[in-house]
Amino acid sequence: MIMDRIALILVIIGGLNWGCIGIFKLDAVAYLLGGQTGSVTRVVYTIVGLAAIWCISLLFRERETAGDRV
Repeated sequence: MIMDRIALILVIIGGLNWGCIGIFKLDAVAYLLGGQTGSVTRVVYTIVGLAAIWCISLLFRERETAGDRV
């Protein structure tokens, strides 16, 4: 499902950003988008957070096998 892939990509971006904060003390999203309080930055943080909530559903879905795909 395309929504699953988009959500997973956004969560990976969020995780990499947290890694940058932890290792380098650099918030890459805020740096690229104009500071932590910038409107665009807050929108990106919100979208990544919603993607993380979506990814929670991935834990509770049944997995499809290669034979299930048509």
